[in-house]
Amino acid sequence: MTRMPAALTALVLLLAGCSGGSEPGGPIKLTVATFGEFGYEKLFDDYEKAHPGITVEGRVADFETHHRQLATGLGAGRGGADVVAIEEQYLPKFRQSTDKFSDLSEFGAQGLKENWPSWKWDQGTADDGKFVMGLGTDMGSLALCYRRDLFANAGLPTDRDQVAALWPTWDKFAETGEKFSSRSPGVKFADSAGTVYTAMLNQAQENYFAKDDTFIADRNPNVRKAFDLAGGMALKKETAAVTTFTQPWTVAIKQSRFAAITCPAWMLTQIQEAGGPELAGKWDVTSVPGGAGNWGGSFLTVPKQGAHRREAYDLAVWLTAPEQQKRIFLESGLLPSALGAYQDPAVLSHTSDYFSGAPIGKIFAASAEALRPNYRGLRDGEVRPVYGHALGRVEEGKQSLDQAWSQASTEGRAAAAN
Repeated sequence: MTRMPAALTALVLLLAGCSGGSEPGGPIKLTVATFGEFGYEKLFDDYEKAHPGITVEGRVADFETHHRQLATGLGAGRGGADVVAIEEQYLPKFRQSTDKFSDLSEFGAQGLKENWPSWKWDQGTADDGKFVMGLGTDMGSLALCYRRDLFANAGLPTDRDQVAALWPTWDKFAETGEKFSSRSPGVKFADSAGTVYTAMLNQAQENYFAKDDTFIADRNPNVRKAFDLAGGMALKKETAAVTTFTQPWTVAIKQSRFAAITCPAWMLTQIQEAGGPELAGKWDVTSVPGGAGNWGGSFLTVPKQGAHRREAYDLAVWLTAPEQQKRIFLESGLLPSALGAYQDPAVLSHTSDYFSGAPIGKIFAASAEALRPNYRGLRDGEVRPVYGHALGRVEEGKQSLDQAWSQASTEGRAAAAN
């Protein structure tokens, strides 16, 4: 899941213990390391019942800790989990260490290729597709979550189709934000410039790096347009200036301090948990400007250091199978990346009472069908936050848009070179 949430509570560290932990010929213990909750706990119980002699333990850490500790464990050659989730923005970096990961082709993974859209499958491979590094879990196709009551107060339509018609483009989205703000003193239009910027950037096929891994952010018009539009909204005080998944963001949702947020499927749970029952039926979901996009999504990998790699692979296959992905979506809201799951009638017909009965399965699946994947460079995980911090300085009134852009470009180029 991206899913992304550096502020999610760390339950246990990714590499808190050793992998496997079983006697030769005895019961097998498999560990699965994720960041945030992937909806796996109930599935682990079912897997154990169907596979006597195997126990499965989940390890959950926050986003940054998870990937940092994975890198440390791979370097040390010990201490890793048997199955490890990697978020899409970190995949290019870890693909440079395929010698540390099992090639899942050795266990027959190539036969599973048709289970996923080609772009999702390709993300999880290396060496021109010959090396299968990971199997896709969820994906973060984009939509737009908005507050019906706050839109009504501002004299804007509340019907999700009519709301979508307000912003066929991001320029129209910004115009809607300006109109909303002029009519709603005390309430901001969007949560932050960062979420607007991220959604725009994730619709571009190239952002920080060209496909040859050359740093192009400082001369890429896609990056500059997203930066200027999102930063322009911040300068006009149309954003609440709260960073996603932090305590201020949670409070801002609960206190109804903003009316709209670009939301991948996995974010709906966070919005619902932050808003609580008192905001049920006040949120709704519609399409994002541009109609598609992706923010997040992960893969299950099997580090080579594990003692039970075949069994770990079998578990990863089962967890990412369409049947399990469909169940996870219906129970936890993580949009499947498996074709047989997100195109399933039960997924397409799924609605959310909390989000005003929105047909979230249909909305997010349509976004997934239309999205164009973008290239993530080897240093994407280091460069991306630089531009987010720059927008934060604009929101805080510490820098002008040009000053923030100049500093971000200098720091981004340095981060790309390290």
